[in-house]
Amino acid sequence: MDNAAIPEDLRRFVLTSIPSVPFLEALLLMRTDPRQPWSRDSLARRLYVRDKVAEELLDDLCRAGVAAPVPETDAYCYRPREDALRDLIDRLAELYATHLVEVTHLIHSSLDRKAQQFADAFKWRKDS
Repeated sequence: MDNAAIPEDLRRFVLTSIPSVPFLEALLLMRTDPRQPWSRDSLARRLYVRDKVAEELLDDLCRAGVAAPVPETDAYCYRPREDALRDLIDRLAELYATHLVEVTHLIHSSLDRKAQQFADAFKWRKDS
């Protein structure tokens, strides 16, 4: 399976909603047991990232509507805001389990495109 064989709705979801591989890894890790609370420290240890990175991932997951704070704790749980979003994530988890390289390349292609667009914004133009 190459990137072209990724279903179009999942391709769109990855390109528009999955900013990085660590974000996806955190999302899928939290999805494995929606009742398990994840603190910054526990997520950092599990993903082998710095505490600050884990904290940013948890904030990003909350902003994306796929995680929510656990009341009266410093932890978060997997809690997609909509059933349709939960379904997309479930399908993405299945795809990622069997096509990790293709999904990872798709995420990186999006990052590469954004980096190029940013760099292009600073190119000198003849007409400037």
